[in-house]
Amino acid sequence: MSAVDLTGPATRGRTYWLLADCWNIVRRGLTHYQRQPVNIAWQLGFPILSVLLYGYVFGSAMKVPGGGDYQDFLMPGMFVMTMAFGFINTATVVVYDSTKGVIDRFRSMPMASSAVVAGRGVTDLLVACAELGIMMLTALAMGWRPDGGWGFLAAFGLLLWLRFALIWIGVWLGLLVPNPEAAGGLFAVAFPLTMISSIFVAPQLMPDWLGWVAAWNPISSTAAATRELFGTPIGGGDSWVEQNALLMAGVWPVILTVIFLPLAVRRFQKLSR
Repeated sequence: MSAVDLTGPATRGRTYWLLADCWNIVRRGLTHYQRQPVNIAWQLGFPILSVLLYGYVFGSAMKVPGGGDYQDFLMPGMFVMTMAFGFINTATVVVYDSTKGVIDRFRSMPMASSAVVAGRGVTDLLVACAELGIMMLTALAMGWRPDGGWGFLAAFGLLLWLRFALIWIGVWLGLLVPNPEAAGGLFAVAFPLTMISSIFVAPQLMPDWLGWVAAWNPISSTAAATRELFGTPIGGGDSWVEQNALLMAGVWPVILTVIFLPLAVRRFQKLSR
């Protein structure tokens, strides 16, 4: 009697196929970037333009609490802004796949529905790493000098942690909006979300009520925490959330993920066949 092949496809567990399906989605997403260089050039070029414009155009006109250098204040905020705007790119890709019938094809195949959502998330995280790398090189060329070591790596990790959480908001919204044009309108959500935060201006320089809103914006916690980890801390406000920016930079993405990841998976499962 011949021996049974215990490594064959029939004996592989659900975890293996979940990871295999997820990798196929990631490979598909990266292949699209490779074949559409204009899209990736825009997605990676926008952060560079943002750093240059805000750094050089507005830098000399902005004030920093305590009299610090505005460039040191701005650069971590710009990294956070890029991660925050990333959910629009996620939503646009998801709604494009949805309207073109790609997601329907995925749902008709014997693959885990969570793998489709997870694969989109992994792809976006890889692109986010490239965006952060390009932005940091641009900032270094402009004279920005962060502290190295573990603080730098921790700040990089917090930025990706925020992006990870916002991916699920993008997937959920992408499955809700009817077409790619409507997804473009999400800038109307992202713009106030980033402006009413500590990305560009410290909350204590805003009117009291607006400063309170900005301080409790999850983006502000990540911005303040990365400034501290990069070695360019700016005097924070008196509120509890500002005094515990490092803690909240880790907690806010957990809250967002717990809320929106199940919503994204459930919405995908409920799509009409």
